[in-house]
Amino acid sequence: MGAASTPSADPHIPVLLRPLLGAVAPVGGVWLDGTLGAGGYTRGLLEVGAEQVIGVDQDPLALEMAKSWADDRVTLVAGNFAKLDTYAENLDGIVLDLGVSSMQLDQAERGFSFMKDGPLDMRMAQDGPSAADLIATWSEAEIANVLFLYGEERASRRIAKAIVKARAVAPITTTLELADLIAGQLPRSKPGQSHPATRSFQAIRIAVNGEYDALYHGLMASERALKPGGKLAVVTFHSTEDRMVKRFLQMRAGTTGNANRYAPEAEQETPAFTLKSRKAIGPDAQELEENPRSRSAKLRVAIRSDAPAYLVGETLAPRDIGMPTLGRG
Repeated sequence: MGAASTPSADPHIPVLLRPLLGAVAPVGGVWLDGTLGAGGYTRGLLEVGAEQVIGVDQDPLALEMAKSWADDRVTLVAGNFAKLDTYAENLDGIVLDLGVSSMQLDQAERGFSFMKDGPLDMRMAQDGPSAADLIATWSEAEIANVLFLYGEERASRRIAKAIVKARAVAPITTTLELADLIAGQLPRSKPGQSHPATRSFQAIRIAVNGEYDALYHGLMASERALKPGGKLAVVTFHSTEDRMVKRFLQMRAGTTGNANRYAPEAEQETPAFTLKSRKAIGPDAQELEENPRSRSAKLRVAIRSDAPAYLVGETLAPRDIGMPTLGRG
């Protein structure tokens, strides 16, 4: 796909839409879709009873595309869901679909995909330092930390060393150039295994867009923005995201338990959420067949209580919910 590529009219199949709508039923009132994308969740919510949906996205292309289908029930907001409580309050529900969309992956010029050659960009908001900028300026230790902590790449040090050696000869500026370099440091993939660059590209994308920081702040903001009885639904695509969502909801629902059974029970504050289910919801066989992208997806849903929300400055620490913290080398 060339530089002038345009996404198709409906490029993104919303993952876990059926179970999500079932878990948050009945739907009514005002909802916020914090990751609008191609609008699959927003349209689904409207079809089952939402009166208004606030569609938030940091990607200018997503907002431009939405103008072709959004009616007066949809309010478009350019921004990051990390600040969602500044866009709306007393919400009936919030939906967050984390990660990169197929709409973004399909455009080679956005630089998200290691399957298509394009500039090494990866910026969802299309501003700030690109992946190429960070790859050019990070130290070897920083590259290794990002790949290991954000991508769980066990060969992070070897890949980081190869990147630093290669960039000393010439800048690394394209997706396939980086993908080939990473693949050269790892065993050849067996049939059915993911591409060798998968974990590293995920890690770099997360760092470029500050995704874990946005998730941490977005979860806190959701608690402040939901009315009592309001519903929070979050779809994640890898273990670190899911762990952060799970721990946040467990802690705010008061279901973390006592780590030491011989110690006295800690006094529990009134829970801010109740969990719809203790276990995450995954794709069924039909969805796996229709949408292979859903294979790693997990849905977690919680319902807001009438307990006071944490205020800004009175938050859980990022480490409390398992957010990886980079050590700068």
